Amino acid sequence: MGTKTADQAGAETGAGATTDEEKADVTKTDADDRATETGELADSGEAAAQDAQAAQDAEDTGAAEDADGADGTEALRAESVGVGQGAGAVVSAVLGFVSLTGSWVGTVAGARQSLVGQLKTSAGGLSVAQQMQAIYGDAWQITALWAGLFALTALVTGVVVLARPAFGSPARPQAAWIKSVSWAGVALGVIGLLLAVLKYTDALLGLPSAP
Repeated sequence: MGTKTADQAGAETGAGATTDEEKADVTKTDADDRATETGELADSGEAAAQDAQAAQDAEDTGAAEDADGADGTEALRAESVGVGQGAGAVVSAVLGFVSLTGSWVGTVAGARQSLVGQLKTSAGGLSVAQQMQAIYGDAWQITALWAGLFALTALVTGVVVLARPAFGSPARPQAAWIKSVSWAGVALGVIGLLLAVLKYTDALLGLPSAP
């Protein structure tokens, strides 16, 4: 075998160095590719996590909005119910007061009945007691009848308002002022109805005895 020349040895050495550099480049390229793939996977995972978080936030926001909407609707409904009960309580108290003090309807009805009695007595043939009854007694009874109707309406309205919470949600207590005004209407209705019955039957302020 011949001895390698210096040029051949240098060529082999250069070829070996080139091969090592190529291997190093390939290794570096593979590492870079793996790093890139790892980065892409990490970015994909982070993006997926962000998407999931965004979806969860949107769902939570939607649930909160639905809850707020339901609460708002419930509050409006409760407010409307409270307004109706308050109006009923005031109406009850006013009607009870009117039953005691008199109304223009009762006044007009009484005056009309008195006029009818005067027409009856103008024909003659009636005793003094009958004339008094026709002119005054019947008119007073008509006035008492209308007062009793107002009192009965006040009583029924007040009882309905007081009983309304029993047919609604027990979680919503009735306002104190509504209860107070309703009870006032019930009390005035009872008093007005009692006085109307007494006057209609002539047990209270009856006609004087005829001479």
